[in-house]
Amino acid sequence: MKTLTVISPVYNEEEVITDFYTELKGVLAGLSHRYDSKILFVVDQSSDETFKILKSIAENDKSVQIILMSSRFGHQMSLLAGIDHSNSDVSIMLDSDLQHPPALIPKMLMKYEQGYDIVYTIRQDSRDIGFFKRFTSKLFYKLINQLSEVPINESAADFRLISNRVTKVFKNQIRERNQFLRGLFSWIGFRSTSIQFQVRKRGAGRSKYSLNRMVRFGLEGVVSFSKKPLKAAIILGFAFALLGLIYALISVIQYFIYAALPSGWTTLVFLISMFSGVQLIFLGIIGEYIGAIFDEVKGRPHYIVEEKVNFDSHE
Repeated sequence: MKTLTVISPVYNEEEVITDFYTELKGVLAGLSHRYDSKILFVVDQSSDETFKILKSIAENDKSVQIILMSSRFGHQMSLLAGIDHSNSDVSIMLDSDLQHPPALIPKMLMKYEQGYDIVYTIRQDSRDIGFFKRFTSKLFYKLINQLSEVPINESAADFRLISNRVTKVFKNQIRERNQFLRGLFSWIGFRSTSIQFQVRKRGAGRSKYSLNRMVRFGLEGVVSFSKKPLKAAIILGFAFALLGLIYALISVIQYFIYAALPSGWTTLVFLISMFSGVQLIFLGIIGEYIGAIFDEVKGRPHYIVEEKVNFDSHE
């Protein structure tokens, strides 16, 4: 019998977490003749009663494990913590808000049994998803696919299955600080396939991804998988430098031809503003890359665990 760990990151989901556990447990019960399963909840330090509810569940179900983070480290680091603490033959990651349907797990396992190491899901957004979120999501993935050498499906979700050998790669080899997991799972290769699913309406609560977090997530994705913005800065810098040189030569010629030069304050202000703006934009781009280097050099842990529930002493 093979082993299975279902990894679920959790943040302020007190309204839906019991329903999620009940539905997931029912699906895993139907697989009990083939897989020895456990559920690993990774609780990103929440401000509600989520952890308390999960501890109550874990007291009655020893197949439920909980990792409580000491602070809010984010969705990607919660997934990484789950991967680091999984020793099963198969690990499946899905969110706990019921938008990722647990009923898809048997189909994902069938693909694994056919020899696939990664089974990722392609979401078909429901009409409940707002226009702004759809538009910005499409725009981000078009941008990152233009910039990156690693193709990333714009509808890919953090609902995926990975085999134990993929888990070992993340545990032992890929330890960079700013991890953009959707890109990394494409980058590492291995035999992979996809399954489509219809995004369900949230069981309760609201999305934890604010606009600020979405922008930060997008920037991390671009910085992690592309150096093209830096190359663009060099090319554009040379182009503007050439334009500046041409304008300087024209000004010198005008100085010797005309005794009195016409007023050029408007042109001057325009050029200074334009060049200054471009310089500041690319200083910001360079700053993002330097910041990523700074994070790596500091060597801080990816996350800190405050408490574990239903783990053996050696785990």
